[in-house]
Amino acid sequence: MNGDENQIVASETSIIAEFFAPLTEGDSGAFELKDDCAVITPEPGFDFVVTTDSLIEGVHFFAGDVPSFKALAVNVSDLVAKGATPVCYLLNLALPEAPTRGFLKRLTAGLAQAQQTFGCHLIGGDTDRTSGLLTLTITAIGKLPKGSIVRRSGGSPGDIVAVTGTIGDAGLGLVLRKDEALADALRSMDVECGPLLESFDKPRPNVAVADLVGAFATAAMDVSDGLAKDAARMAATSNTGAELHIDAVPVSAAAQAGIDAGLFDKLDMLGSGEDYQVLLSVNPGNWKKLKAEALVRGIVINKIGVLTEGSAVIWRDSLGQPVDIAVPGWDHF
Repeated sequence: MNGDENQIVASETSIIAEFFAPLTEGDSGAFELKDDCAVITPEPGFDFVVTTDSLIEGVHFFAGDVPSFKALAVNVSDLVAKGATPVCYLLNLALPEAPTRGFLKRLTAGLAQAQQTFGCHLIGGDTDRTSGLLTLTITAIGKLPKGSIVRRSGGSPGDIVAVTGTIGDAGLGLVLRKDEALADALRSMDVECGPLLESFDKPRPNVAVADLVGAFATAAMDVSDGLAKDAARMAATSNTGAELHIDAVPVSAAAQAGIDAGLFDKLDMLGSGEDYQVLLSVNPGNWKKLKAEALVRGIVINKIGVLTEGSAVIWRDSLGQPVDIAVPGWDHF
């Protein structure tokens, strides 16, 4: 370890100049973070889309973690689900004590990796001392063709309900962080736990999905609080019900191995949250074209059900019987 890792950086000016200003990647509107505001101008024919999310120590991440990659990723997930491409972001950082150089290096390294992954950069923010817990709040800005935002409310009865990627990996990663014995049990079965742990620690929403959302989705949202809860939200906002099939929900090979061994319950995975995949509805006449376009882009997307008349959201098992999901998702309160 370098000798300066534990050196305290007590000056906000030094924190900004040395660690955060390089993350602006030379954006002239960020003014090297030396002014009170940044300037951003949308391209002609485009709208900006804005979202914000916080990660709080002990609520969203473990003490000792520095979840800067994840802090940006969870905001990018919201943008992608609206059909928007990330452009830039602001960071508000609340620190319980003056940071060390080692902490700031880890923080900015995670942000730099996330910026490269998602194609955006820092333009400003705020750094504060708090009597509470370490908190990272990011406000992310994306762009999309003017008037093209895809909301939760556009679905209609008969629309196909689909989801990208796999569901439940992040929830299982959280379980494995808490239960080393369970992780050992998986490893003894030659199951690789790394992807499950990374899904929780470093989620990677796929920016390429934004184009598919914009081109095909009638309604869309990211899956953050649990698939069961978010599917009910999207249906309710669209003034529809839904009929969804548990067996159709895609899971990873590692998750399936745990399910087959009786270590995991797929119903729990439907409510575990933090998947940061995209849930969308699509007119059935466009489904084959959407699948073909997704295949070209290397995007996995699966049909899990349909929107229906009325307001009931029904999950069915392999025999077609209704199943009650006791804990459909996360709620802070």
